[in-house]
Amino acid sequence: NVGIKSAITLVIAALALAALGTVAPPAFMGHLTVFVLACFVGYQVIWKVTPALHTPLMSVTNAISGIIVIGALLQISNESNLVVILAGISVLIATINVAGGFLVTQRMLRMFRKS
Repeated sequence: NVGIKSAITLVIAALALAALGTVAPPAFMGHLTVFVLACFVGYQVIWKVTPALHTPLMSVTNAISGIIVIGALLQISNESNLVVILAGISVLIATINVAGGFLVTQRMLRMFRKS
């Protein structure tokens, strides 16, 4: 039954979160809460948008990748090798996303151009 599986999954997730809360620092739990809420709100916003507006919405959200690039560039000077490697990967992936966003936006704007 799908309802029972969903309930069991929810209980397991709640128990895992409670276990994590007992060993994680308070700042981590605060950040995790904001992350989960942002994921939920983002999911709700995207699915409420009509399909015709998905491309413009994704073009706008690529600006967020620009913010990720800035944050990652700030972390590249960190002393931890792991942080530097992850920041470098973040810069690479977010830059690809920004460039792709510009290409999609240009293609979308060409559709509205009068010949």
